[in-house]
Amino acid sequence: MSKLQLDSVQKTYDGQKILNDVYLHCSTGEVVGLLGRNGSGKSTLLKIIFGSLTANSRFLRIDEKVYTGSKTIRDIKYLPQDSFLIKSISVKSTIKLFLSGEYSRIVLELPIVKPLLRERVGHLSFGQRRTLEVLLLLFSESRFLLLDEPFNGLSPTSREVISKLIQERKEHKGIIITDHDYRNVISLSDRIMLMANGNLRKIDDLDGLISYGYLT
Repeated sequence: MSKLQLDSVQKTYDGQKILNDVYLHCSTGEVVGLLGRNGSGKSTLLKIIFGSLTANSRFLRIDEKVYTGSKTIRDIKYLPQDSFLIKSISVKSTIKLFLSGEYSRIVLELPIVKPLLRERVGHLSFGQRRTLEVLLLLFSESRFLLLDEPFNGLSPTSREVISKLIQERKEHKGIIITDHDYRNVISLSDRIMLMANGNLRKIDDLDGLISYGYLT
């Protein structure tokens, strides 16, 4: 089992503190749900973990290795809200570009993917493209995944398939997930964390979400 630990994260925008000494950990074999209202800093935190956004302060360790400064880490994959795929190539070529060996074959044979293999990525619907992006990360070799709004635009069928695969793939990965569909996040997660007022708090049940004003 591997463990990612993030500590002492601070981030300030225009003199306003967005993140205040945030601590978060995630181990392979678990899904950590990250909830919070719009603008609470969820996406900011994920970008800081990944290394695509500079923090005022960040301490990151995976097992015994410490990472300083702001840089992307090979063992972490991040699903941003904007697409990262090349629109001019086919779905089949995209899968072979991002994945190799057994994992490539698995994704190529998935029923939700096979009808799309000859399509160019740029011709896919938003939901189809999002599904493909999530699949590429789930079957990547990285041990830790940061999924920002993975269910956005997905059809009910794709949502069901992705939810099942997240549960299956967490055996090999640590997954931090945030999505507006809080019910799905809660059902998938082994632990729930709530971002509010720049701080991260562990939530034990729905009453906790109510007490901090996330639910009414």
